[in-house]
Amino acid sequence: MKNLQVGDELVPISKLITMKQILMYADASGDYNPIHIDEEFAKNSQFGKNIGHGMMVAATISELMVRNFADAWYKTGKMKMRFKSPVYPEDKIQTSGSIKKSENVETGTQITCSVQIVRQDGDTIISGETSVTLQNP
Repeated sequence: MKNLQVGDELVPISKLITMKQILMYADASGDYNPIHIDEEFAKNSQFGKNIGHGMMVAATISELMVRNFADAWYKTGKMKMRFKSPVYPEDKIQTSGSIKKSENVETGTQITCSVQIVRQDGDTIISGETSVTLQNP
């Protein structure tokens, strides 16, 4: 792993959210809230159409951290997040982040990152902060 510095950008993740993914996530999670899976119900909601599951979208933050920090994320990762806006079928999202803080701790180097998921129109879907500890070699 390269020498990480405050301000470094993480390698981002881009995805297209599809209705098929939303339905598959409903099956995997058991979350069959009609706002996610029932088109007629969703049309009459405050959103006007189906929305993706927040946790399905938030999982891309974990994917981002694995891409950038490998198994250190599995062992030591922590995440705080705030849901700000829904994601809709056919939205393109980008999950990105940057290193906010790096500090030496007893077991290695703790990296704190600012992370966000943004939709193609620029709206922030989720914002948050992650931390991971990289073990000393």
